[in-house]
Amino acid sequence: MSLLKNVGTIGGLTAVSRVFGFVRDILIARVLGATAMGDAWQLAFMLPNLFRRLFAEGAFASAFVPLFNRRMKEDGDLDEAQSFATSVLSVLLPILIVFGGLAMLVMPWVIEYFAPEGLNETPGNLEVAVMLGRITFPYLMFMSIATLIAAVLNSLSRFAAAAAAPVLLNICLITALGYGLTLDGDLEARRTTAQAMAWALSLSGLLQVVWLGYFMRRAGFRLSLAFPSITGSVKELGVLMVPAIFGAGVYQISRFVDLFFLSTLPVGSYTYLQMADRWNQLPLGIIGIALGTAILPALSRYLSREEKDEAARLQSNAIELAMLLTVPCAVALFFTGTAFVRVFMAGQAFTQEDAGITGMVVQGLVLGLPAYVLVKVLTPNFFARKDTRTPVITAAISLIVTVSLNIMLVPRIGVTGLAIAGAVGAWVNIMLLGGILHAKNYYRMEGRLLGRVIRIALASGIMGAALYFLMPRIDAWFVAGIWNKALGLAAILSVSAVTYGAAAIMLGVLDKATIARLMRRQG
Repeated sequence: MSLLKNVGTIGGLTAVSRVFGFVRDILIARVLGATAMGDAWQLAFMLPNLFRRLFAEGAFASAFVPLFNRRMKEDGDLDEAQSFATSVLSVLLPILIVFGGLAMLVMPWVIEYFAPEGLNETPGNLEVAVMLGRITFPYLMFMSIATLIAAVLNSLSRFAAAAAAPVLLNICLITALGYGLTLDGDLEARRTTAQAMAWALSLSGLLQVVWLGYFMRRAGFRLSLAFPSITGSVKELGVLMVPAIFGAGVYQISRFVDLFFLSTLPVGSYTYLQMADRWNQLPLGIIGIALGTAILPALSRYLSREEKDEAARLQSNAIELAMLLTVPCAVALFFTGTAFVRVFMAGQAFTQEDAGITGMVVQGLVLGLPAYVLVKVLTPNFFARKDTRTPVITAAISLIVTVSLNIMLVPRIGVTGLAIAGAVGAWVNIMLLGGILHAKNYYRMEGRLLGRVIRIALASGIMGAALYFLMPRIDAWFVAGIWNKALGLAAILSVSAVTYGAAAIMLGVLDKATIARLMRRQG
């Protein structure tokens, strides 16, 4: 299947999940708002997800897929691959149980340390926050197992089931929020809603394991429980994972660092960052995750067959497709993010002032959107070669830059400083990754690709200039009635589509040759 089709399959189903997630966050903003209980929920939600994305989706998947692909036979014999996956599960499961148990024991200290200023001003809020953290943490165990099954399915080129699984998470949370909408909207109602969401989160993890397990069995692959055994293969996986935890998860590590700085800010800051990140995650999740997931197995196969030219071609196509899709998204969101937040999230517990602050955070986040996606596109080139050490160096430097900027910016501009610091750190990481790929001769960007990226940036800049002149003239529409809001959104979409489309055609950003190249079947 071609890169474009693989990305389309994963990205399309991820888009469905993101739409459900978008509805979920609209309801969270309106039901919980930028309140103490809203921040308590966001903290309880972030903790297991940070570890999930860091260890499971980042380090584990990046290290597991190349080793698993190496054990798959060309003739369809999966015995060796099944044995490897079963050995990994036998060690992974007890680690997850022990880690989850310890996390629940220390949860009071964790919540108290990371709680925003003012959370404990109302009696009982801190205790509820601790309970939320304990209820949500089993989600980490379920989703780590789900990630193992998803990695197996992706290696078998069965991308659809794993891409669709997060829909179950959002359905569970939306159901809990629907229950919350029937309550009175006072403090006790917000606490009850947050608890219902916490139980729904852990339930969704279990449902995703069942969902993915069903499709794995349909693919003819079996996983069984076995007594934990540290085999040579498991040791090799562990050696690859340790540096990959840092290298593949720099974005999540920076978010974990964000927790510390958020704890120094007033109540509402967690909610502002999470609501803004929803807009950043729409293109990041759909494009970045889809590209990273699609190219890692193919790169592993090319390199195992020593087909370096094909690997380089795949890498170039992935970079071009990433820039083609993310640069215009980033430019558009920079100028229109506040308007979209006002239209979709403001109301009830989430005020227009809250929407304005969230819009500024969106602007800071999308400055790094292309870089966040490129990290997911470039790091598979290292992981496919079992080189998980190099990204550690680049991630460490990036993180140092991010933390240094946080120290300077957060006291001055608050939560927006976190977003800007993370964006700058991501670009530093990209420059280092690209330079090392070039120096090690893993991948060298052609002049053709560089020219196309520049033209994509120019076309996006023309669109951005049009939006810059448009937004002050229609800004009042987004705090008026529903018809004015709809008219404002229509104006944004029309101006964006016309200006970017015309600029893209004029500059030759997208043509038949490009589409044919991206549609070419992968080996």
